Amino acid sequence: MKLLYKPFDLIFRLIGRRIARAIFQQVWSAIDAEAPPKATTKDASLGKIVGAQALEAGMMAGVGAAVDRAGVRTFNYLIGGWPGERTEPPKTD
Repeated sequence: MKLLYKPFDLIFRLIGRRIARAIFQQVWSAIDAEAPPKATTKDASLGKIVGAQALEAGMMAGVGAAVDRAGVRTFNYLIGGWPGERTEPPKTD
């Protein structure tokens, strides 16, 4: 199942990245009118740079996990197999 899921995983990750970036841009525009600073931006404070990067990383991780989970559940529904790990062995009653 894992090999069959790989193309779907790639697509879901690309979708998740786009969604997370759009959400981050919306949140950042509510915080500051300027674009989020990069580490090489000369006139930006360290707090603003670290805050922007931490917010972006959190958004990427959270949205990525949500999209990945939705993708795995959709794959399971359509194909009938779970491509990820299981927390307990399946019952053989």
